Amino acid sequence: MIVLGVLLAASGLWSLAMPGSVTSEGVHMVLGVLMFISPWVMGYSSMQGASWTSWVIGVLAVIAGAAALPAANTAHHGLAGQH
Repeated sequence: MIVLGVLLAASGLWSLAMPGSVTSEGVHMVLGVLMFISPWVMGYSSMQGASWTSWVIGVLAVIAGAAALPAANTAHHGLAGQH
């Protein structure tokens, strides 16, 4: 959970540093999905506090990535026209 949290924060910084990067938004969504399924995969689903934290953060990461994807696509296409 901690490693995925650090990776989510790093992908968020990546998104801020490169607003036109569609890849960073995709990475953000993939990490959100991994965070969501991690209680079952890593075997800590019996720990309710940690599980709920993973589920909520995972869902929010996917929503944030999906919400930012159209803006990133627009910025990416705008940058591609400048070459």
